[in-house]
Amino acid sequence: VRLVESGGGLAQPGGSLRLSCAASGLPFDDYNIAWFRQAPGKEREAVSCISSENGRTVYADLVEGRFTITRDNAENTVYLQMSDLKSEDTAIYYCATDVGPCSDILGPWTESEYDYWGRGTQVTVSS
Repeated sequence: VRLVESGGGLAQPGGSLRLSCAASGLPFDDYNIAWFRQAPGKEREAVSCISSENGRTVYADLVEGRFTITRDNAENTVYLQMSDLKSEDTAIYYCATDVGPCSDILGPWTESEYDYWGRGTQVTVSS
């Protein structure tokens, strides 16, 4: 299984970025994809997840209404559209995958549910 993130970079507060997570080596249609982030000096936290079967989405409260996760099963890719970015969104963003649907709620326990991870992409929000 291989996950490769891209799309990170520098954005101004209030701006937007779109991250991509390209997956290979797995039956993509059977796996959910989640995004996590880790800011300097902080624990890694779950941001969003999209299920495999019906595309059901889950968001952390901190990004609800600002981030949108989508998936393209034909391209084996998941996207995270980030809008109205804030300085506190600055972090390394990782995608991860696990078989089956997303959990109903994202929390500190979510990280332990995932076995396959990408290497991350840096997002910096600064004026």
